[in-house]
This record gives sequence, C-alpha cells and structure tokens, in this order.
Amino acid sequence: MAPPTVRIVHSGHACNVEEERHTERVYTIREGETLELTCLVTGHPRPQIRWTKTAGSVSDRFQDSSVFNDTLHISKIQRHQGGRYYCKAENGLGSPAIKSIRVDVYYLDDPVVTVHQSIGEAKEQFYYERTVFLRCVANSNPPVRYSWHRGRDVLSQGSDKGVEIYEPFFTQGETKILKLKNLRPQDYANYSCIASVRNVCGISDRNVVFKLTNRTASPSIKLLVEDPIVVNPGQTVSLVCITTGGEPSPTLSWVSSSDSLPEKSVVKGGTLTLPGITSDDAGVYSCVASNNVGNPAKKSTTIVVRALKKGRFWITPDPYHNDDNIQIGREVKISCQVEATPPEELTFGWLKNGRALRSSERMVITQTDPDISPGTTNLDIIDLKFTDFGTYTCVAALKGGGIPEISIDVNISSTTVPPSLSVPRGKSPLVVREGDTVELECLVSGKPKPIILWSRADKEAPMPDGSMQSESYDGVLRIVNVSREMTGSYRCQTSQFNGFNVKPREAVVELIVQYPPSVEPVSLELRQGLGRSVSMNCRVLRAHPSRVLRYEWRLGNRLLHAGHFDQSDETEYTVKSLTREGWGEYTCDVINEAGAGRCTFLVTGKAFPPEFYYDTYSPLWQNRPRVYSFKLQWTQMNPNTVDRIVAYRLGIRQTGLQRWWEQEIPVEGTITKGELITHNLTELIKPEAYEVRLTPITRFGEGDSTIRTITYSGEYTAGSWSDHYRSCFEEEPICMFTQDKNDDFDWTRHSAATRDTKYTPNTGPSDDRRGSKQGFYMYIETSRPRKEGDVARLVSPFFNVAPKNPYGMANPPAYCFGFFFHMYGKHIGTLNAFLRQKGHAAPEAPAWSLSGNQGDRWKQAKVSIHPTASFQVVLEGIRGPGIEGDIAIDDVTLEEGECRDLPKVVSDIVLAVCLATRLHYHSDQFNHFISS
Repeated sequence: MAPPTVRIVHSGHACNVEEERHTERVYTIREGETLELTCLVTGHPRPQIRWTKTAGSVSDRFQDSSVFNDTLHISKIQRHQGGRYYCKAENGLGSPAIKSIRVDVYYLDDPVVTVHQSIGEAKEQFYYERTVFLRCVANSNPPVRYSWHRGRDVLSQGSDKGVEIYEPFFTQGETKILKLKNLRPQDYANYSCIASVRNVCGISDRNVVFKLTNRTASPSIKLLVEDPIVVNPGQTVSLVCITTGGEPSPTLSWVSSSDSLPEKSVVKGGTLTLPGITSDDAGVYSCVASNNVGNPAKKSTTIVVRALKKGRFWITPDPYHNDDNIQIGREVKISCQVEATPPEELTFGWLKNGRALRSSERMVITQTDPDISPGTTNLDIIDLKFTDFGTYTCVAALKGGGIPEISIDVNISSTTVPPSLSVPRGKSPLVVREGDTVELECLVSGKPKPIILWSRADKEAPMPDGSMQSESYDGVLRIVNVSREMTGSYRCQTSQFNGFNVKPREAVVELIVQYPPSVEPVSLELRQGLGRSVSMNCRVLRAHPSRVLRYEWRLGNRLLHAGHFDQSDETEYTVKSLTREGWGEYTCDVINEAGAGRCTFLVTGKAFPPEFYYDTYSPLWQNRPRVYSFKLQWTQMNPNTVDRIVAYRLGIRQTGLQRWWEQEIPVEGTITKGELITHNLTELIKPEAYEVRLTPITRFGEGDSTIRTITYSGEYTAGSWSDHYRSCFEEEPICMFTQDKNDDFDWTRHSAATRDTKYTPNTGPSDDRRGSKQGFYMYIETSRPRKEGDVARLVSPFFNVAPKNPYGMANPPAYCFGFFFHMYGKHIGTLNAFLRQKGHAAPEAPAWSLSGNQGDRWKQAKVSIHPTASFQVVLEGIRGPGIEGDIAIDDVTLEEGECRDLPKVVSDIVLAVCLATRLHYHSDQFNHFISS
C-alpha cells in the first residue's frame, strides 16, 4: 500500500513549457491549437484521477464537468480556457496528491484605430488649434507592443515636434496614442499602427492603416421614418437609415432594446425589414453608424404594435350606502377595462340591449378613471329604475382600425346579487395519496359569478403552477401529480373582476397528502463468508401517516419475520450462521396506508475485485527480438471479508480484438490484506498492447473482475552503440533524440490509435512501420499554422568515434545510418538527413534527401557516413505547399560498417536496370519502365 504521487507531462502543440519561481509550470500554447496534458500517478491502490480548473472566465464551465481520466485534451483551445489546471489523485491513503500547471493561451487580434479631435480657442490672441488623437488598440496575450508609421516613415517620440506618442497611465499599456498637435498639411497622410507580440508562438505582427485627410469627420445619420411607428400585427415594417456625413464612409448597424434583433429580421445596408410583425417585436430600434472617428452616431425609433386584450368588468353598488346589493332608486356603476396598445387610440362605446347608449343626466359615461388603472370606462346609472334593467355592452376599439373589437356584456336585473363562497361538505380536509390528481373546490353563488383566486393560506409559497396566485372561472383548482410538499391550507376568494366590486368573500380548503415511508438504505450489498453472522438494519426516515407502521422481512418470496414499530424508527434482522441457502436478496418492506418503502440487502459471498499494482519496478523481462514478457502484480481488496480465494481466472486479449484467452491461476494458502501477488505473462508480441482481466474465485463462485491495459515500453540505450544503436520512439523521452531549438516547429510523437485523422486527411501513416496501431512514430504536422518552407529538425545524441589508428584518421570509420520513412500526400515536401560533427561547420548538403509523394507505405532508407569526430545525425522535415504533407519516420538505426542491405526503394531501381540490360531495352522503353 502506498499513498498517491502525481506529476504532469505535456504533449500537444505547446509553444513552450517553463518553470516559474520553481513552483509553477507554465504551458504556453497558441489559440486554436490542441492542448494535451497527462497526469502520471503512482500509489496503490490505483489512485483516482480528477482534472479541475480555477482562475478561468466565469463563462468557462470546466469546473462543472471535471475530467476523470489521465489525459486532459482540449482541441482548438480558446483564450478563455487559459488558467491553472489541477490534477488531483487520491486512493484513500494519506492526503490527496495535487499538481498544477498554468496554461497561458497566446493570441493577437487585428488592431483597431479610433480617431478623436479636440478644438482649442483663445479669442483675445485670435488663436485657434485643432489637435487629433489616433488611438490604437489590439487584444492580445502576451501584452502587445505598438509602433506607428506615417507613410513609410517610422514615428517615434521626438522625431517630429508636431507629433507626440504616449501611453495613458490608466490603460496600463493596453493602447498607444499618437497625438498630432495643431494639424499641419504634412499631417494629412496614411498612418499605420503595427501590433506585435514579438513572434511568440509564431504569431505574426498585425497592422491597420488609417487615412487622415482634411475631410476626416465623425459619422452623422438620419432616420427616414416617424417616431413612434404604430402598426398592426402581420404588417411588414421597414426602417431606413442613411448616412449624412462622415469620412471614412461609416458602417451602419441595427440594434434593439431586447439585446438582439428578431430572428426573422432582414438587414440590408441601412434598411432593417421586419416581416409579419407581432407584439413580441415591439420596442426601440436604433441605427448606429461608426467609422472609428469620434463617437458613433445613433438614432432611434419606437415600434408600437396595436393590440387589445384582457377585457373585464365589475359592478359597484351605491358607494354612498353601506350595502352590497343593487337597489331601485340608488346608484350603480358598471366598469369595463381592457389592455390597449397604444392606449391613446383606445375608444369605448356603450350599448343597452343592442342599441347605442349616450351619456345623459341619469346615464353618465366616463373614460379612464384616474382612480383606476388606465384603459377603463364607467357607466354610472343614477336613481336606478325598473326600466334600467337589461344587458349593457361595453365595446372597446382602436382608432387606427385593423384590430377586432372587444365586447363585454353585463346583465343588470333583479337577480343581480353579490357573490357568496363556501366549501362543499366533505371537501375539507381532503386526504389524497402522493402522485394522485386532486381537485380543490369552492362553491360560488351570485350573479354574475366572479373569477375565483386561489393562493396558499398557511405560508408565502407559490402555487403548484409556480405563480403566487391562480385564477379559476368555475371555483375548482386542479392539481396533477400531487406531492408531499403541497400539503397545507389553500385560500379561495372572490375577485372584483366579472363580479361585484365589494369586499372579497373567502374560504379555506385543507389538503393532506399521504405518502409511503422513505427508508434507508434503499439498496446495500453485504459480502460475507459461510458460517459467519450477517446483520441488516432498515430505518424509517419519514412517512405520512407516521402511525400504524408495520414491517416484513423476506428472503426472496419467503417471509422471515413481521411486526409493528413501537417507539423505535428502525428494525433489524440477523442471520447467525450464513449457509449457501442464506445467500440472496433480503427485503424489508415498511408499510403504512399510502404504500410501502423497501430496504434491499444483497447478501453474497462474491469476492471483492483485485487491485492491480502499477508501480512495479522493471515489469518487462525476457525481452527477446519479437516477443516480451510482463510481470503482472496485484493485491486483493478485503480478502478476509469472504471465503478464502482459491484461484484467479486470468483473461488476456490483444487490444482491438474480441476474443479473450483464459487460464486459471491457483492460490495456495490464505491471502492477507496488502499481500503483493505476482504472475508472469509471456510470449507477448512486440509492440502490441494487451487487455488483462483478473477475476477472484471462492466457494461462492466468481467475484468482481478488474481490467487493465499493459503496453510494451521497451527501452533502447546507446550503451554499446558502436555495434548497434536503435530507436523506435515507443517511450518518452524520444529515445534520447531532441528537438532542434533553431527550427520553425517540432516533430510530434504519435500513434495511429490516438492520432486524429480528420485533422490531416489523405496524408500520414495509418500504423507504425511494423503495422501496429499502438506503435509510436515521429511525424511533422503540416496543418495550420505551418506554411510552405517551415523546417522541423530532430537531433540524435552525440556518438563518440574512437580511431582505429591512434596516430590519426587517414581512413575514418564507416557507419550505416538507417531509418524508415512514410511520405504520403499530394503536398509532401522534403525529408533530409544530415551528418553534424563536433568542431565542424554545419553541413550545407544533406547526406540523404528525398522529396515528393512516395505512396501510402513505409520504406527504408540507408546511407553510409564517415565521421572524423564525435557526431550527431539530424533528420529534417520541410513543409510542402499544403496541409496534405505529413512526413513520418520510425525505427532509426546506426550500425558500424558500410551499409550492406539495399533498402527496397533502391533495390527496385537496381532490378529495373538489370532487367533492362538483360532484355536489351531501348532507352525510351527503359525510361518508361523506370517511371512506371
């Protein structure tokens, strides 16, 4: 057993990785590239790994979706994804191990130049000055450096008395301002602002040009529409905006008060068209003109969409008498209200029994009562008579037309009486079960019947539909799928709408929701060996009704024990001596009137899973040319909990294949907790990876299995290199090769199993040179941001040359440098091999070179070299004209002596020459044969 340790290694497209203050690693990457960080852990049991992030943007939701595997992979990383990433490993022993790395995303946006002008005036001296400020801003990381040019001339502080260049203190280097004092004729010119981050991460400089003339001016615009614009639903509205000034020519855009324009809107130039307009499209629309000179110009108009809705009425008895009824000889007021847009176009009319009604001394019609909300009309009937009984109709319309009228009928008669409210017998309290549909009912009488308002009476809480108050026209509140939280008191009350404007009538309905017991544990697995005792405990958390609770213990369908709860809220069942028949699923049902809650216990003799040991020192052994062996080690989780483990079933299969090969590993004696068990896997084919499955076996049968993957990680050293040196890139570091620091980009270590072929289609190998998907090789990625002619170099370690003649090197020794290459794609560039010797100038010509598409297959190259001093070999890949130009290499070798075995790419040509000579080909036939 060992607590976890952790370290972070990187791959992907990093520009640089450096230590900062010896405590924090900084990973620099260009925006749009691929971030790949791997968390390497040790510890037993195998630690669980979790990637998390802090110090990111609030909009970055990485914290809510932490990554629970070894590798953190972010394709096309964006600037907001920069920050500190933490790898946390824990296995329950000691404190969790945590390492972090800060990811710095580099980017540079195009700079923007804005122009502002100030005018100073002093009348006494007749002095007049025009000063222009050119401000350059570019978003970047790292901080940007600015430089100004006028035409082809570089502007610097002090180079021109009429020019001042400065950075405002409050901007902290975010901008560079060019001040042109008291404009002169030579100041009218083209000004270039160049933003640079010093080519870090290969980010090139960005520049913008602004032409300053005597006509340069801030924008001005005009709206060719009225304000406001009142339209009917369904109409098409066009808003036209034109520029009336500004140099350079301003650009026009439209914005709305709702933050975004409607999806159906069409913007063409300065015209905004809104087809089929609706009430949702109403609001303020603004035309904005900008040319980076001065402040943007903005003009706005309001679109109003006509609408009529929510027609309601109420009847008010004589306000001068304390009576809720309508009586002959007294006053009665009928009020009518609608919501109108625009409110100033609203008109009302009154009818009695279908005939127009005009205002008179006894029938007084008023509109928009200031004491009531707008959109209200009142009909006051003074000294009510029998002849006044009838149906009064309030008609609402808009002056502009096009909107259907709203008519509201109100009947005034001897039967018109205020409402009363009651709860039907047997409807309160109302007892239901959780999940049912329930109807709360209040009986309302009176004429006309008002709208009933429902709300919670016992607490400030929303209704089941989420609102604080619900309307009902029939006095019934219907609740679907009622839950226990809905238990409580509900108030029903009359509203003034569509009824009498009198004191509200109220009633209360009690709702009681019964639900079956909630218990714990809902499900629990108990592992135990034969002959031992097992205790199971089921506890009641809550229930309604909570009295009259009983319980039943069962094994399968067989009843074991039953009883009632007294004062306790839990029940326990114990098996004193477990037998084979005692294994199985035990249930405890706790029952009340509403149903039952169930605790489930799975009693089993199944062994816990083994825990693979990943920190084995030198797990590879018997490392023969074609096969290898692997030392597999593990411990057993909780071995004493169940019966003795008698054997393990070992399954093994090659990664990517379906069939498992299985064998049993017998176990002698009793395994103790933490005991390290070893089994040697032999005859594994290089360099394939394998999945290994391990299952413990007891008297009960098979236990839980564990699966891990083992990979070939053979190490090649240059110990006795003079006989043979070999590098196959299967392990990090890349077999002692290093990336050249003076090239344009790096070679990338990859395998076909993990490489994203969609990123670079129709190029690159589909496996390593041995045909394995898991094998690794090195390749140059020619996609963006690489450009034609970019160079990547891979440099070998230094090899010492001991002269056979101690008095000099008249005949320097020969060595055969060989490697396999893959050059497939229509944009393949060049692959070169150089001999670099210590104390010698860099070679101008390569020892070996090949260009162009060589087909989708691995080929071998060999070249004899004759160094006279310690030397390195350099493999150089040059990017071709396009993205389909990935060049790959694998299995680099260095052998003493001249090259003997000609590689196939040479052998084919030699064979062709022999055939041509044997068959007496003419020269044109021979050339055709060679080309084909």
